[in-house]
Amino acid sequence: MFNNKSILITGGTGSFGKKYTEIILKKYKPSRIIIFSRDELKQYEMAQEYTDKCMRYFIGDVRDFQRLRKAMKDVDYVIHAAALKHVPIAEYNPMECIKTNINGAQNVIDAAIENKVKKVIALSTDKAANPVNLYGATKLASDKLFVAANNLVGSQDIKFSVVRYGNVVCSRGSVIPYFQKLIKSGAKELPITDEKMTRFLITLEQGVSFVLKNFERMRGGEIFVPKIPSIKITELAKALAPELPHNIIGIRPGEKLHEIMCPADDSHLTYEFEDHFVISPTIKFINQIDYSSNELGEKGVNVKQGFEYNSGNNDKWLSNQEILDLID
Repeated sequence: MFNNKSILITGGTGSFGKKYTEIILKKYKPSRIIIFSRDELKQYEMAQEYTDKCMRYFIGDVRDFQRLRKAMKDVDYVIHAAALKHVPIAEYNPMECIKTNINGAQNVIDAAIENKVKKVIALSTDKAANPVNLYGATKLASDKLFVAANNLVGSQDIKFSVVRYGNVVCSRGSVIPYFQKLIKSGAKELPITDEKMTRFLITLEQGVSFVLKNFERMRGGEIFVPKIPSIKITELAKALAPELPHNIIGIRPGEKLHEIMCPADDSHLTYEFEDHFVISPTIKFINQIDYSSNELGEKGVNVKQGFEYNSGNNDKWLSNQEILDLID
């Protein structure tokens, strides 16, 4: 579905944007891939690596509606990956996080509607489910904006959906490269926030593939959640450095012990498919949609009342060797 199509990625110089570009160029023949981001150095470096004639590099910030509107001219599909994501930094700089993650989301929606884009998928996070930190709260607000945007399109043929998943293996600022850096520098111990802490884990390629598939599945207004394994932070540390002791330092500002992707309060809205969940909208659309099936004909079933999909009650856990294999 991406052959001869024009695709724009906000935050396109990040880990997701680069991997998405790599996979799209291998599998399809798009007319344009537009990398929209505000970092000129990262754009320069990415342009040296991805030189296909369909590539376009567009300096801009999602806070700037006029720039977004120009960038989306004649675009078919948009992936909204731009966000301020660092939990403690967001706690200390709340308004900056709000400007990018909430105001920026609305700008993407407005620019997409004005340019008659066909499909938009916004990337979310497990921290948006029952949020306890500002980053998660802004992403929940962003999710709500993208779901509700389906009621703003009138007769236009445009759909907005959300993809929510957990920690990405080795993404910038995440715990795995942090541990690796400490180990490489000769650390005598590894800092652990809490011995009970768990997290969902997904590879970058799995995340990109899930997003690509959901462009085919989406009916508009749903939140897609992949079924992925969990890890214990202590087991991650043991896998990377079995000989190093752990230093318990306490939970950082805004952190949870376990992350949630499908809250119990949304169980009446949640459908389980073979390899993913779908959370249907809390609001009604002009055209009623049955989210128990998707555009690929896949069928889902209602989860049990009170069902919660969180990293602590998951039925899929990675062994130490599986953790190392994922990192490799």
